[in-house]
Amino acid sequence: MSLDHLAIVIIGRNEGARFLTCLEALPKGVSQVIYVDSGSTDGSIEAAREYGAEVVDLDRGRPFTAARARNAGIARIDGAELVQFLDGDCALREGWIDAAVARLKADEGLAVVCGRRRERFPEASVFNRLCDAEWDTPIGPALACGGDAMMRVEALRAVDGYNGDLIAGEEPELCVRLRAAGWRIERLDAEMTWHDAAMTRFGQWWTRSKRAGHAFAEGAALHGAPPEQHWVRETRRALLGGAVLPVVILGAFLVSPWLGVILALAYPAQVVRLGLRDGDWTRAMFIVLGKFAEAQGALGYYLSRLRGRKQSLVEYK
Repeated sequence: MSLDHLAIVIIGRNEGARFLTCLEALPKGVSQVIYVDSGSTDGSIEAAREYGAEVVDLDRGRPFTAARARNAGIARIDGAELVQFLDGDCALREGWIDAAVARLKADEGLAVVCGRRRERFPEASVFNRLCDAEWDTPIGPALACGGDAMMRVEALRAVDGYNGDLIAGEEPELCVRLRAAGWRIERLDAEMTWHDAAMTRFGQWWTRSKRAGHAFAEGAALHGAPPEQHWVRETRRALLGGAVLPVVILGAFLVSPWLGVILALAYPAQVVRLGLRDGDWTRAMFIVLGKFAEAQGALGYYLSRLRGRKQSLVEYK
C-alpha cells in the first residue's frame, strides 16, 4: 500500500534505547517523519536526524506538554491526509499501518483509529502488567484513544488540534471535541504498538495514578456538563474513595472504634467485588488503592486552580 499520504509524528524526551527501537520499526515510504523533542539530553535529537526525520526542538522557555508537542508536529505536516502519532517509548507492530490506513479510507466519517497497545515487558513488574491490562480496551466504536493513534489531518485541524495547556488526558479531551464536531473514533481489532512503561517501583505507579486523577478533574471541569459529562464519574469515584470516605472513617473512629472498623471494611469489600468480577485479584487491589493517588491528583488540580497557578508536567519516569 502506498504511504505517500501518511505522516508520522513522534514525541519524546530522553527515551534512550526505546526511541531507537521506535525509529527502527517505522515503515518506509511515508510522506514525512517528524520528531518533536521536549528537552532531551540523551542524543535523541541526533538519532532522529541521523534517521532522516524532521526535528522540532520545542522552546524550553515554555512548559512542556505532550499536547503541545503533538501540535508542533501537526503544524509541520505538509500535504499528508493522515498522521500516525507515536510516543517515543513505543514501536509500531507489523501490519498496523496498512490496517489503519485501509479503515480510514473505507469510512470518511472516522477521524481516529487505534488498536491494541501492549506492554513489551509485562513480566518485569506488576506495574507493567497493570498497564498492559489498561491498554486492553473494547473493540469497535470508542469515545477516545490514547497517545498512539492514526488520525485524519483534516479533522485535527478543524478542531484546532490538541489543547496544549493540558498536562494529562489530552487525547480523550481532543476526542470529545472531535465527536462534538460529528467525527467518530474506532478501536480496531489489530495489534498497534509495543509500549515500554519501564515501571518497576511503586512510586512510579503512584505518580502515574496521581496524574490520571488530575486528568479526570481537569477533563470534568472542561467538558463535565451534560450530555457529555466527560470524566465526571471517574472524578467522583476518585474523590469519594480516596478523600471523602477516609475522612468519614476517621470521624467514625472518633465516635466509635467499631463504627470506624465497619466503615473501613468498605475497601476490602470493594477488592473482593472487583476480584470476583474480573478474576484478577492483584488488579482489584491496585484499582482500590489507586483511588487515593487519583484523589491526590484531583485535589492538586483544584488547589492549583484556586491559587491561579498552572500545575507543571507530572512524569513517572
